[in-house]
Amino acid sequence: MDALVLLGSFMVLILLGMPVAYAMGLSALIGGWYIDIPPDAIMIGIAGGVNKFSLLAIPFFVLAGAIMAEGGMANRLVAFAGVLVGFVRGGLSIVNILASTFFGAISGSSMADTASIGSVLIPEMEKKGYPREFATAVTISGSVQAILIPPSHNAVIYSLAAGGSVSIAALFLAGVLPGLILGLTLAIMCLFIAKKKDFPKGRVIPMKEALKIVVDALWGLMTIFIILGGILSGVFTATESAAVAVLWAFSITMFVYRDYKWSELPKLVHRTVKTLAIVMILIGFAAAFGYVMTLMQIPQQITDMFTSVSNDKYVVLMMINILLLLLGTLMDMAPLILIMTPILLPIVTTLGVDPVHFGMIMMLNLAMGLITPPVGGVLFVGAAVAKLPIETVVKALIPFFFALFAVLMAVTYIPAISLWLPGLLLN
Repeated sequence: MDALVLLGSFMVLILLGMPVAYAMGLSALIGGWYIDIPPDAIMIGIAGGVNKFSLLAIPFFVLAGAIMAEGGMANRLVAFAGVLVGFVRGGLSIVNILASTFFGAISGSSMADTASIGSVLIPEMEKKGYPREFATAVTISGSVQAILIPPSHNAVIYSLAAGGSVSIAALFLAGVLPGLILGLTLAIMCLFIAKKKDFPKGRVIPMKEALKIVVDALWGLMTIFIILGGILSGVFTATESAAVAVLWAFSITMFVYRDYKWSELPKLVHRTVKTLAIVMILIGFAAAFGYVMTLMQIPQQITDMFTSVSNDKYVVLMMINILLLLLGTLMDMAPLILIMTPILLPIVTTLGVDPVHFGMIMMLNLAMGLITPPVGGVLFVGAAVAKLPIETVVKALIPFFFALFAVLMAVTYIPAISLWLPGLLLN
């Protein structure tokens, strides 16, 4: 009955149209009242949820990504990717995927990736003879890489939801291979479709022009090496690397590229603060929600339910994947990480699944929800940038869903994809 009161009130509030964050906070109060927990304890849980040093990484990474997204980095990354792969048949679609790989490693945001890369490449691909819906589908599916490739702020949220017991540095490294494999899988699919539909080849860029493009893009690409190099060398922590990334992004954007006006900076900071306010409210209310769930022993009840069906970790992982895929179509990624991690992590660790490995499974799984109707945020952004109906974009995305699912299965059942790099560099 306790679980019915807490989860039932949460679902009712969601169905009534209340934002997820406020629905979690209010249902935590309702659940606490039902089991005689004073409201003061709920408030302490909310404050404790956001009073963590590691959370500083989120605002800094979001700000660094915003600066790079609006400061001309997307155009330079597209040009750089064009030098590398733009000359093959269907080359612009591969450029799109590769640009998303680079930009995802700087922004850590699928929405920023879709908006920035899409605004440049969707019109260009259509101009060169690609169907607009195909260009949009490539852009949207390619942006999923940003969830996995460091610096992903969703990795920070997962570490927080796991109680701080999972290293952010390990999660960053764990996302490298899955992200690259995802990009490679999408690129192979694009090459196959390009050959089948006889998409055009791009031009070979002359050496002099190519060198200029590469040098211009390297300033921004150095952000990746600064973040990962600093963490691995021990110069700074994962949280401190976010602050360093902001300083580097600001310096390159304002003093090297100089495409962005100083007068626009206050507006950029204001937009970033609005985004972060929503995220922090969500994290605080999710902490209180999780506190009440723990008191009600809901995670233990769900663990018992899963293990009563099977004790085989491969079967349980498939069940969890199906559950998360369904939930991902109905809720946004961050609240699902915050709600489901405390419930599911004890189940998988009992079965011998590494928490870092499970983090990759969860993030890739829920990232698919970002491009899936009815509430896929990245899907909506991509459709808006392309000025296409949602149903048209979803139809074009169907082949890419299969590719994403294949990568999800590989990441789920081949732990080395996630664990090899952290084991090599951190041990």
